[in-house]
Amino acid sequence: MEPDVLPCYLVCDVSFSMSGHLDEVNAGMREFRGVVHANRRAAAQIRLCVVVFADSPLVVRPLLPAIDPTENIRMRQESGSDFGSAFTLLRTVIESDVRALKSERVRVRRPMLFFVSDGRPTDPAWPAALARLTATAACPEMIAFGLGAADQPTLGRIGTSRVFLGSDGVRLGTALASSVARTVLRPEHV
Repeated sequence: MEPDVLPCYLVCDVSFSMSGHLDEVNAGMREFRGVVHANRRAAAQIRLCVVVFADSPLVVRPLLPAIDPTENIRMRQESGSDFGSAFTLLRTVIESDVRALKSERVRVRRPMLFFVSDGRPTDPAWPAALARLTATAACPEMIAFGLGAADQPTLGRIGTSRVFLGSDGVRLGTALASSVARTVLRPEHV
């Protein structure tokens, strides 16, 4: 039987407005890695890609096994939060990753995108880029995690599957681990 792979994308706003929250993001990523490492099945299935964005997006970790170490996410000296360019890059990255995984003869589960921000975009056209991302054959499950004084309506538009708020006492690592666990239990493949 061919193995299942769950491609996960952690997308993090690293603009000035997020500067006080990146320690929490990095702690959450370490917590998530610990959870994956403790579960042999999850360690075999979950691959993680990390994308950061401010004025422009950047893949800082390509899709690799989630148990592999991840460098800390750092703030960029940029004031913008260009959600649209992040969603545009993600569409290309996810489609390419899914094709590559299928060529490895694995069953690819529906990708999961975990979007971390205060939910304050600086580009007004971001909803169109989000719509293009979610219209693809490899449409990811969209989960949002708000930090600080998060803009809940904006995050609600992004996190169509689920929205977590750090202000409610939810830790990022816990939210990410529970989202992945919930996704792994569902039999959705692309």
